[in-house]
Amino acid sequence: MERLKFLVVGILALTLAGCGQTIVETLNVPHAPGFDAPGKGRSVVILPFADYSNAGNFDSAFRRNMAVTEALTDRFSANGFSMPVQEDVFQYLVDEGVINIVPYEETRSVSLVNELANEWSDTMKAEISRYLAGNNTTTGVNAGNSPGTHALTTNTVAKIGRSFKADYIVRGRILEYKSRQDPTWEPWKKGILPFINGGTSRIIFGFASSDLYDQWNQQITGAAYGARIGYEHSNWPWDNNDDGDAIFGMSDGDDANAILWGSIGSEIGKQAYRSGDVQQAVVQLRMWVQEATSGNVVWTNRVDVKVTPESFFADNQYDALFNKAIEKGVMTLVDNFVTTGL
Repeated sequence: MERLKFLVVGILALTLAGCGQTIVETLNVPHAPGFDAPGKGRSVVILPFADYSNAGNFDSAFRRNMAVTEALTDRFSANGFSMPVQEDVFQYLVDEGVINIVPYEETRSVSLVNELANEWSDTMKAEISRYLAGNNTTTGVNAGNSPGTHALTTNTVAKIGRSFKADYIVRGRILEYKSRQDPTWEPWKKGILPFINGGTSRIIFGFASSDLYDQWNQQITGAAYGARIGYEHSNWPWDNNDDGDAIFGMSDGDDANAILWGSIGSEIGKQAYRSGDVQQAVVQLRMWVQEATSGNVVWTNRVDVKVTPESFFADNQYDALFNKAIEKGVMTLVDNFVTTGL
């Protein structure tokens, strides 16, 4: 009774102690750059990146550009560079006619968007998504005003540099920005069951582009495993009597076990097909740095980053994966410029 009392008191104490909130706070530039920072006394102007990723609509393109710009701002600040506020740069480019403001109101039907949340088949949802993507495609727009087109003359670059008293102009391209399935077969990422069943299915049947065919592969592989287990079941030391093995009106215990365990294995294979997805964020960036006075390119490089959760316990949300990919890619580019371009 005394132990029960202490247990109840302990549970109540834990309950009361857990009545607050969990706060996660992150500073991307936790410390001010030192006096000998490589960019100390220099300034950069970050222009919007041209987006050639063909991912989504104007709204998503704007958000991708903002994520890249924010990461660049943090990394240049960490290296001691100064820079104007991004909104001021954007407004200047609009006022000078360098870029045009294109409305990105979505023309898609709200009812169709709501249908995507309903229990339609994957094929039907794919058709609805394709139709929505077609509706959001802008037609009849001059190529010079299209998103992703940011051609500048050396005089324009020099004028931007003078206006913001900058040393460098930073420009770039978003070449790839997409999610895909990681081809890894590491069991701590996919899970044990998808690793065993999926690996065998791939060896026996190869890769199938059809989702339904892929599911059949998994089910047949699982059924084969199950049938094998069922066949050996009668030879297990604790089960030498065939009399108790007859099921479904069948007298042959070996056949009955094979059918039973094969069915179980088939269902397990079906579940393995629906699990084991490992999301991967792919981001590819090209960056140029130009002298603000002359417009000459002093440095350029490209980075391709793929981010995958380390295990099935890790955060696999799209925002976490893409934020990490952008952060890593931008860090690599800026650090390479600081090392080799200054």
